[in-house]
Amino acid sequence: MRMDYGLKLEMNQKLIMTPQLQQAIAILQLSSMELAEMVEQELLENPVLEIEEKNDANTSDTAEDTGEDAPNDQLQEYMDWAEYFNEGSDAGYTMRTAEEKMPLSAYVSVASTLEEHLEFQMHLSGLTAQQCTTGKYLIGCIDDNGYLSGTVAEAAAKLGLSEQQVAEVLQVIQTFDPPGVGARSLKECLEIQAEQKGITDDLVLSIIREHLDEVGTGHLKTIAEKTGYTPLQVQKAVDVIRTLEPKPGRAFHGADQPTYIVPDVTIERVNGEYVIIINDNQVPHLTINPFYRHIARDVDHGAKKFVEGRINAAVWLIKSIEQRRRTLYNVVKTLISLQQAYFDMGPHYLKPLTMKEVANELGIHESTVSRAIANKYADTPHGIVALRNFFTAGLQGADGQALSASTVKWQIKEMVAGEDPLRPLSDQSITEYMEKKGITLSRRTVAKYREELGIPASSKRRRY
Repeated sequence: MRMDYGLKLEMNQKLIMTPQLQQAIAILQLSSMELAEMVEQELLENPVLEIEEKNDANTSDTAEDTGEDAPNDQLQEYMDWAEYFNEGSDAGYTMRTAEEKMPLSAYVSVASTLEEHLEFQMHLSGLTAQQCTTGKYLIGCIDDNGYLSGTVAEAAAKLGLSEQQVAEVLQVIQTFDPPGVGARSLKECLEIQAEQKGITDDLVLSIIREHLDEVGTGHLKTIAEKTGYTPLQVQKAVDVIRTLEPKPGRAFHGADQPTYIVPDVTIERVNGEYVIIINDNQVPHLTINPFYRHIARDVDHGAKKFVEGRINAAVWLIKSIEQRRRTLYNVVKTLISLQQAYFDMGPHYLKPLTMKEVANELGIHESTVSRAIANKYADTPHGIVALRNFFTAGLQGADGQALSASTVKWQIKEMVAGEDPLRPLSDQSITEYMEKKGITLSRRTVAKYREELGIPASSKRRRY
């Protein structure tokens, strides 16, 4: 076999993702808050960009031309009230001068972390300086769930102390808030909470110490046989145990993260029609500084090339942001059209819908729809909903009408809520009931939907 080496030219077509196209795609899938952060960063990096300021000069000129003196009346009224307060007529009210104005940070609520919360309590506990050093080390070993990572022996070896000294400090930490913090196991965590709450019931304490595995699996009859109590007594004891917190540190999870959702879109019903409002007020309106356009024509070649590159990047960014706004508006408008029953009557009437259907309506690619709804929420007449929730799989009803998986889940949830607690519905029973309604489901599908709804199995829902 003979191999030859040589050069040859070929022409072919391929799709290349330019940096500008990659940026446009990235902008499309950003939420409003993320977009605002990205724009702030671009303002720092690109000198030709600046925030477009609203000019209220035209408004004031119009007021003067029409002879309206309402603003002057409002100003005079404000000055009268200011004079009233400056006279000290209200002894309980003091006005701050401009120099005394409180900073905005004074009004911001900052949640403390679990470590900060425990260290604050430690400094109030009366421990010695050496014990505080030990306590700070132990607090640093407590994980996000509130449990102590490692052993007392390991901590003692690290600190060069006896195990008794470390154990004494740990016992003090275990008295801190939240109850159960600093425990080394689930059993110890529940025992600490039971002691702090004054729970002295022998059955409750016995179940905590010896039968937590059976509680987790719902085998209450097994516990009753081993302890000599009735299933009803065991059930009441387990109800008490379930009031305790198995993860005492979870209340401090994500203390540095936002605790609320800012909807990207607001959908309101006005005179029978739905109005779409894109909530991008927190995103600064960008423009290009005219000074750089001017110098781009007068400077030397090297500087001109740099300024033109920055201007082109700025123009592309502004266009990408506007394109994101239009795409999001069009997608939401199509969702309202295809999910009209949901907006009119509520979540029970959500229909099966795929991204491909929306893409076909708009004449865009399915991936564009996916990116447009990613990490975005809508404030609807039925509450704040993730845009992705409008896309759900479909099931076929007896009358041939398509039902969304969300609608079926709602029906299962209502069915379980109205069941007899002494004889809870099994997955097979739910399957049979749904079939009578004309909805054919397998038992595995019912189990899957039940788990997604956070509903335990029938053996765990049974009451005695």
